[in-house]
Amino acid sequence: MRGVRAAGTTLIMMTQAPNSKNRCAWAEGVGDFYLRYHDTEWGVPVHDDRKLFEFLVLEGSQAGLSWLTVLKKRENYRRAFDDFKPDKVARYGKGKVRSLLTEEGIIRNRLKIEASVLNARAVLAVQKEFGGFDIYVWRFVGGRPIQNRWKSLKQLPASTTESDGMSRALKKRGFKFVGSTICYAYMQAVGMVNDHVISCFRYIAGREGQDR
Repeated sequence: MRGVRAAGTTLIMMTQAPNSKNRCAWAEGVGDFYLRYHDTEWGVPVHDDRKLFEFLVLEGSQAGLSWLTVLKKRENYRRAFDDFKPDKVARYGKGKVRSLLTEEGIIRNRLKIEASVLNARAVLAVQKEFGGFDIYVWRFVGGRPIQNRWKSLKQLPASTTESDGMSRALKKRGFKFVGSTICYAYMQAVGMVNDHVISCFRYIAGREGQDR
């Protein structure tokens, strides 16, 4: 999540909520919505192809915007994009794209919408070749989450060697909106890296590699 790193430059690195749980500071002070996302989703390993595609669409849609803005529109995206089922999105034609451009609940950017369709088709091609998008994408971290040990949000990188490699590979396969920074944010979101600070209660859960 690129917004996490930006927030880390100004916020205290760890905060303590009323329920006495220590959290990454970016999750606090924005409302229960963001808090729940931090506590239940961010950094939890994802191995379901539909959900992996969902985050690919959402991360690509975030470009130039805040992650919170995208998350607030998530349910609208699910309705508009057939619950992020790659096989359905891959069949979208020009008429559907025009229809999506009128959807007030999503980010109405033609390039991002068209990229989502192209990415769905690319996901299907990867599934056919490798047996699953999960199998393919997790190869970039050796099949297991990278366990970082950040003490401060300021230490979190914008990109890494792994995200660089993932970006290059996805671009060669025709994926769009998959620059290295977007790929690293994607890795954070789907648990390919554990970027909770070590003082956060979710850090240990991340080390245990909980799947969803």
